[in-house]
Amino acid sequence: MDSSGDQGQSGPHSLRNLGNGHGRESALQLFVQAKKRINDIFKDIGDYVVEADTFVRKLVASKPAVGVTETEVISPENAEVVKGFKSKIDGIREVLARDHMKVVFFGRTSNGKSTVINAMLREKILPSGIGHTTHCFIQVEGSDNQEASVLTEDSNLPKSLHSIKELASALSSGKLKENSLIRILWPKNKCRLLREDIIFLDSPGIDVSPDLDEWIDKFCLDADVFVLVANAESTLMQTEKKFFHKVSSRLSKPNVFVLQNRWDVSEMEEEIDKVKQQHIDYNTQFLADELQVVDKREAKDRVFFVSAREALVSRLQNDTGIPTPDRVLLPGFQARLFEFANFENKFEVCISKSAVKTKFEQHTDRGKSITCDLRSVMGQVYTTSNTLQESQQRLRQERADELDFLIKQLDLLTREVKEKIRVMVEDVERKVASALNDEIRRLSLLVEEFDRPFHPDQMLLNVYKKELHAHVEQVLGRNLQSRCSSALLQGVETTEKQMTDRLSAILPEDTRQQLFNLLPKRDFEIAYRLDCRNLCADFREDIEFRFTFGPTALLQKLLGSKGSAGILMGTAGSMGQPMSSNAAPAAATMQGLHDNEILTTILTTFASFTSRTTLGTVAIAGVLAKAAGWRVIAVSGALYGALYLYERLTWSTRAKERCFKRQYVEYASSKLRLIVDLTSSNCSHQVQQELSSTFARLCHHADTTKHQLEEDLRQLDTDLHRLQDVASGAKTLKNKADFLDSELKGFCDTYLQDS
Repeated sequence: MDSSGDQGQSGPHSLRNLGNGHGRESALQLFVQAKKRINDIFKDIGDYVVEADTFVRKLVASKPAVGVTETEVISPENAEVVKGFKSKIDGIREVLARDHMKVVFFGRTSNGKSTVINAMLREKILPSGIGHTTHCFIQVEGSDNQEASVLTEDSNLPKSLHSIKELASALSSGKLKENSLIRILWPKNKCRLLREDIIFLDSPGIDVSPDLDEWIDKFCLDADVFVLVANAESTLMQTEKKFFHKVSSRLSKPNVFVLQNRWDVSEMEEEIDKVKQQHIDYNTQFLADELQVVDKREAKDRVFFVSAREALVSRLQNDTGIPTPDRVLLPGFQARLFEFANFENKFEVCISKSAVKTKFEQHTDRGKSITCDLRSVMGQVYTTSNTLQESQQRLRQERADELDFLIKQLDLLTREVKEKIRVMVEDVERKVASALNDEIRRLSLLVEEFDRPFHPDQMLLNVYKKELHAHVEQVLGRNLQSRCSSALLQGVETTEKQMTDRLSAILPEDTRQQLFNLLPKRDFEIAYRLDCRNLCADFREDIEFRFTFGPTALLQKLLGSKGSAGILMGTAGSMGQPMSSNAAPAAATMQGLHDNEILTTILTTFASFTSRTTLGTVAIAGVLAKAAGWRVIAVSGALYGALYLYERLTWSTRAKERCFKRQYVEYASSKLRLIVDLTSSNCSHQVQQELSSTFARLCHHADTTKHQLEEDLRQLDTDLHRLQDVASGAKTLKNKADFLDSELKGFCDTYLQDS
């Protein structure tokens, strides 16, 4: 007993040191580190999914490019796929935040399941003792609170820990049903295992209730490790095997540990080694051959021979300083305590690896799937945007070439059209001038055609002149129009059509029909604007009788110019004869009379001499009579008088009208010749204005096309920048997906690879 007492003093301290060593903490830290790492990764994935969703939303909502719809950049199906990833990642992160390691203890009644849990927690938390004590499922989990509490399924109000016996003990009258769950929230600072996110689940004896399937579905599907607490005083029972066969059928290769409890009682057996080997063989066969969850070599490492009672007592004594009662620690207890510690060590390694695999492997695969899908979507967006960039670049080059071609051709066409208009204007001016000169030469015939009644009365004569002005203007305009307008208008139309055809050849095909609609619908006519009324407003007729052989008439015939009458203005004035207003403009012709200066001087002297005195006249008559004889003078005088009388008698209204028309033709012809250049220039200006306005309308349409091309170029530049941003954003997101995928692969290599 003394030796055993020594062992009782030294063994627990050694076990305590083993329990607090680096090995255990490192094993459990695997899950903690993996959980932190996977949460960080999925936080990054969540941020990435939000970024990708925002990117896709902006892409869908953005204005399409020229000839490009947003569905060509990303399909609606892919947009919906990206949109749905956010909720999936949020769900995974929510699950990861509450994931923990879970160990479930099963066994027959009174095999010591609750005692094993208490020993591992180093605290007597669960009700334990002789007989059927645990009547329902009890879950022990860590809490940040400093006080322990109890929760039941039917209430969220925490209860005192002291109520656990009343609720869970089979000996209590207020016990719950077998499939009920009681949660014990134990302060984490009191237990290392709970601090490392391990949840312990105690169960009623599997030989108590036949509802094993319900138990498994409700409590075991999320378990990482199963601990079968068996009684070392007997072999495995069919009830225990049956239960784990059901578990194995629901879960793929569950992690099962077998604790042969109460091994302290078996130490008293004589053939203890054979009994132990028998248990090892049976348990190994069960785990390797029947359940097929491990191989035989590993199965031997899953079977432990312990005494939970001794482990609990020794740990309570070490932690609280309570003396150990006598005969509680039986001989050989130190080996059993080390076996229990060895079980805990392997359990922690197993549950940590198993929890990492069971809790995180599926989420890691889903994360890989999401990043893979997003990488595929972003890769497709990147490829599509690059393809569209090339297409838009080609389209932009085409538009730029069209614009450059249009600008150069417009410059060339403008020069050609200006030259055509210049030639056309010169031709019009020449034709109109020629036609008007011809009409001026035929003006006498035109005036003769005027058959209105003529009367020398001044009032009636004014009306006659006004009507004659209108007649001349109307007939001249009509003749000019008949001679010139048809050819000129045809030339204008031909030139306009040539301009239109030439311009349409350089415009895009879709705008050509609009160009033809721009041709003028109105009929262009040339207005000649002769305005004879104002042109001949200064005309003053001279229809007074003038004897053909009078001195003045003879002088005019002798000088050969009717303008020579101006020479005699002074003489005529002194003789009292009326002077025609035509004499004033005719005086300019005196410059051509230098050859007749001597004759003019003589006649002027003669006229001046005869006008001064009657005696001079008589003298001249005497001289003539002496030279020719009175008979000749008398006959000549008679003939002269007869001629005078004849002309005077024939000076009728008709003669006056002929004289008036002759004077009018001479005056109007001189005036019309003055405006030949003006009229032809006016007509050519009209043609020039018509052609220029038509070309201006055509050029306006061309400018509209040019502006549209320029706008297309600006829009294409904007679209190219947007597509470049899309490609850059997609490439960045694709690279982020690759990075996150590598992070997940690194996590798998670090935490999910089988040892």
